[in-house]
Amino acid sequence: MKKVAFYTLGCKVNQYETEAISEIFRKNGYEVVDFEDVADVYIINTCTVTNLSDRKSRQMIRRAKKSNKDSIIVAVGCYAQVSPDEVLGIPEVNLVIGTKDKGKIIEKINLIEKGMNKVNLVEDIMKTREFEELGVEVYKERTRAYIKIQEGCNQFCSYCIIPYARGPIRSRSVEYILDEVNRLVSNGYKEIVLTGIHIASYGKDLKNTSLLDIIKKVHEIDGVERIRLGSIEPTTVNREFVDEISRLRKLCPHFHISLQSGCDSTLKRMNRKYTTEEYRSAVSLLRSSIEDVAVTTDVMVGFPGETDMEFNETVKFLEEINFAAMHVFKYSQRKGTPAANFENQVSPQKKEERSNILLELSARMTREFNKRFEGRIMDVLFEQDVKDRDGIIEGLTSNYIKVLCEGESYLNGQILKVKLLEAVEDYVKGMILTS
Repeated sequence: MKKVAFYTLGCKVNQYETEAISEIFRKNGYEVVDFEDVADVYIINTCTVTNLSDRKSRQMIRRAKKSNKDSIIVAVGCYAQVSPDEVLGIPEVNLVIGTKDKGKIIEKINLIEKGMNKVNLVEDIMKTREFEELGVEVYKERTRAYIKIQEGCNQFCSYCIIPYARGPIRSRSVEYILDEVNRLVSNGYKEIVLTGIHIASYGKDLKNTSLLDIIKKVHEIDGVERIRLGSIEPTTVNREFVDEISRLRKLCPHFHISLQSGCDSTLKRMNRKYTTEEYRSAVSLLRSSIEDVAVTTDVMVGFPGETDMEFNETVKFLEEINFAAMHVFKYSQRKGTPAANFENQVSPQKKEERSNILLELSARMTREFNKRFEGRIMDVLFEQDVKDRDGIIEGLTSNYIKVLCEGESYLNGQILKVKLLEAVEDYVKGMILTS
């Protein structure tokens, strides 16, 4: 039996696509092994969000070849799409596939096995208008199932390369989404995560459907116990949207609403399509309509031209909103984006300083949010054993609180009643009440 190994960089969409590609290989008689093992084929699912992502992708390509000098090396994903010639120029690489045509991977590997040394399958993604259907039935070692419902982005934020890597928006058909949900539920998955490159735009290229519509249709499927959304935009969260979702008991009261900056002038330079006032209104709508709701976000520090005054404005806004958690990252110049050529680039030292301030703020916010739930009994979906801590398992409440409890591995995949005892760092100690 031939063996294939995978290494995935980047986002949840990449993770989904790796699962889908691994299923293609399994159905063609391959055994999926760990990346550190000897394999006949190595697939590196690349990321290109930053220059560091590109470098990491190249490192993993070279590491794979060292494991088996006779192996076939395949680079797929965003870095492969944006810089195909550069990737194909890496001596170890045999096959380059971008962000489409992944379904042709076995066919192309067969060509390489017959003697073709280098194959480039990358085409102009900006001309693509069809959603490439890749299905997943089983996720390796996962209790939550990610379903990709949308591809591409039309936002063109000034710092972001992804629209050039993923192309224009394409929505997956309702029929295929529901078919995949049903298959996953029949395989024991209780939580469905709807993900995509820009899920807020789901349905804009289809007739008579929207993100709200697909959420409601998934909600109707027997066996789905939780629905969780990927990152959405504040402009998605209007009165109609909130009124409708507040009636959906399976939809997790956790919304990751991208912010990037709490300063309007910075948002404008970023080419974000909302203001801080619109963001504030979206959060207010959610909190006034949905009990125990958690709002999390992304924040970028050190965007070109960000002054101390603008940064302080962001800090003030973050403190006002008081998130359940924040993902803080430093701006990185990305060749091919408008912001890479902006004046007044912020120094690495200043970025580090600002990042540390926000990371400390985020940790405090998470502790304070978690502390509000001490003493409460909540449902927790247990997902995995805690590494290096025997007899401890971890899971998530519906509003995304990480909970650690004494328990055995067989409880992973179950939703159990847990009493939340004490907020510690970024998690809460709990006690399982039923099993």
